[in-house]
Amino acid sequence: MRDDAPAVTAELLLNAYAAGVFPMAETRDGETRWVDPTRRGIIPLDGLHISRSLKKRARRQDFEIRVDTAFADVVSACADRDETWINDEIFRLYGELHQLRFAHSVEVWASGALVGGLYGVRLGGAFFGESMFSRMTDASKLALVWLVARLRAGGFVLLDTQFLTDHLESMGGMEISRAAYRSRLARALSVQAEWSALPLDTEVDRIIALAKAA
Repeated sequence: MRDDAPAVTAELLLNAYAAGVFPMAETRDGETRWVDPTRRGIIPLDGLHISRSLKKRARRQDFEIRVDTAFADVVSACADRDETWINDEIFRLYGELHQLRFAHSVEVWASGALVGGLYGVRLGGAFFGESMFSRMTDASKLALVWLVARLRAGGFVLLDTQFLTDHLESMGGMEISRAAYRSRLARALSVQAEWSALPLDTEVDRIIALAKAA
């Protein structure tokens, strides 16, 4: 942000999400800017695609899924790449949102190590996915499967991925117009969803069984 711009607070950040806007930095050391894409990436919660190999890995369960036990580590891992939009200000802000229970992490652990995960922000019945990382084959995809299960079990209606990447498209992601996104967002913000809703295992099994092959 410019030196004369008002400081970004957790409250301001939540208001921005409610308006369909989110922050990004140009680089790790760059200033934070607000982004409002003309085309928005989403994953329909009833349209997740899971490849046969991912289904096999998910059913093997040679890993452990944890939620909100290592939020800062997940954000740090997401930023640990040559090019990142996560600067110090963004790291601080999402840490504050996590303390307020508006930001969450889904973590994949194997042999006691954090090997993948994702984090994002929730408001009403919307979840805004921010970033993901993998240190083990399919780890970020496993985190996404568990995220979708948690959102479905909790009554969420919108999973916003901000942009559409090849990775997300392979799992059912799609692009919609800004106007269509705003309409879905308005509906989602009127929904009272539960982040901690259960039973997750049943929902995960159902997603894996019914998901379209990628």
